[in-house]
Amino acid sequence: MSRRRFFGTAFAAAAAAGLAAEDHVELPFENGGRPLVRYPQKRPLIRLTSRPPQLETPMEVFDGGVLTPNDAFFVRYHLAGAPPPREVLVPGAFRLAVKGSVDAVLSLSIDDLKSRFAAAEVVAVNQCSGNGRGFFRPRVPGGQMGNGAMGCARWGGVRLADVLKAAGLRSGAKQVLLDGLDRPPLPGVPDFVKALDVEQALDPDVLLAFSMNGEPLPWLNGFPLRLVVPGHYGTYWIKHLHEITVVDGEFKGYWMDPAYRIPDDPCAHVEPGTKPRHTVPITRFNVRSFLTSLSDGAHVGAGAGVRLRGIAFDGGAGIREVVVSDDEGRTWRAATLGRDEGKFAFREWTLDWRPEGKGPRELRVRAVNRLGQTQPIDPLWNPAGYMRNVVERVRVHVS
Repeated sequence: MSRRRFFGTAFAAAAAAGLAAEDHVELPFENGGRPLVRYPQKRPLIRLTSRPPQLETPMEVFDGGVLTPNDAFFVRYHLAGAPPPREVLVPGAFRLAVKGSVDAVLSLSIDDLKSRFAAAEVVAVNQCSGNGRGFFRPRVPGGQMGNGAMGCARWGGVRLADVLKAAGLRSGAKQVLLDGLDRPPLPGVPDFVKALDVEQALDPDVLLAFSMNGEPLPWLNGFPLRLVVPGHYGTYWIKHLHEITVVDGEFKGYWMDPAYRIPDDPCAHVEPGTKPRHTVPITRFNVRSFLTSLSDGAHVGAGAGVRLRGIAFDGGAGIREVVVSDDEGRTWRAATLGRDEGKFAFREWTLDWRPEGKGPRELRVRAVNRLGQTQPIDPLWNPAGYMRNVVERVRVHVS
């Protein structure tokens, strides 16, 4: 099938898959019922919305290794007109524009990026700012996601810094605006444009990526080009990136202010039900960890050896240790960390556990990064439902 024909039939196939879906999952919070649906280039994923497509990765996928398979990677769009029309995604027609406060305006194809700039690669987690929002109490508005709006991939492309240097930044340049090909469905709806300070845009870890785990980007994950901002929430990871504009001032677009703001507080929280006095843009991940080898309600044998497995990550300091408790946090045991795939990647951990006695048991997992930052025992709250990173608990039955 030609690429043009593929994109022409993709949404029809996705809609049909959604209508025919019979399998469901129950996420562990109020109104947590979700269908499992198959979209183009994707295995069955948990659907939150169909227009735009928002698809969550089932948690058992994360037990399969550090890298999240492309066909299982979560999908998040903001505008009902997304993903963009097929004709603008044909590689031969695609161009990346670099303009604004630069010495030379650029128009680059994917082949231009590959031939004119040095290749770069990073293994990094992409996580939605609202990952886990469905667990917030009191409930907050927004997509009620479980913990599957995250994934880790090996991203390949070129450095944004190299492209900006080729264009030549003028002396007054302050921010870099990034715009994708998804468009607002109606006049007056703000286009999804994000901004990076020039200093951050010149960070060598920030990539213009055209490959994911060694393959071209999937359609729903940004084909043919996306921004990769390791350690930062997915709101900055613009998909279908086609326009970079360098500006001399501070961008005040909707998706920077008032959207994607957090309380100006070290833990990004306020008292439940209140509003923050001051806010700042959301930026880096906090520390998170998960048990992936057992799910709520699992049964294990008393006295039988069980190897617990999971993942941990943070915003780029790197994970120092992971500890696990089976007695409601009274005591903790250190897990063994797996291979380090880089400071922005999932870090696997394992722990051999032999439960004694019978009955219900609660397993808790907590990570600490190299800066000494960790996870709170009790959940923190903010009105946007961002940055949840409480110590996760999995309840099992020992028999």
